[in-house]
Amino acid sequence: MLNKKRNRESGEIDGSSLADIAFLLLIFFLVVTTIDVDTGIGLVLPPIPDDIEPPPVRERNLMNILVNAQGMVLIDEEPASINEVRDRIKRFVDNNGVDPDLSDSPDDAIVSIKTDRRTPYNVYINMLDEVMGAYAELRHQASMDRFGVPFSSLEQNSERREEIQEMYPKKISIAEPDEG
Repeated sequence: MLNKKRNRESGEIDGSSLADIAFLLLIFFLVVTTIDVDTGIGLVLPPIPDDIEPPPVRERNLMNILVNAQGMVLIDEEPASINEVRDRIKRFVDNNGVDPDLSDSPDDAIVSIKTDRRTPYNVYINMLDEVMGAYAELRHQASMDRFGVPFSSLEQNSERREEIQEMYPKKISIAEPDEG
């Protein structure tokens, strides 16, 4: 009798709560997972004006940059390469009234960028980088001349940093593309 094998039923795991556990795990991972969102270009737009006429801008204080659908750059209606943009903006902004064709002062200088709806995105981004780089170099040089330290090492909201920012304010106009 001892040699007789019993037919045992195989053990089963109750699967009724398995769906509940999977559902709870799914909810848990949805709640704790962060999803990266493309932030785009961080530009602070000015407030919408209250139907007030903008002040007149002297033509010499305005540098017009046009980027057409083929990615070609025109600065004041003259063809230019993206590599020239930074130096031309620095000359324009830092003129201080010396050249009658350039701005009166850094405070009066306005850089206007206009694109076509079909302008290649990378050309537009490169153009913005060159404009921002020109102002960064001007501010860096002013900080080195005035305080002997790079502009980037000045503390946020410090008087020195604000003084340099007031010397070279970023006055950049990004015009709406023409319909077409």
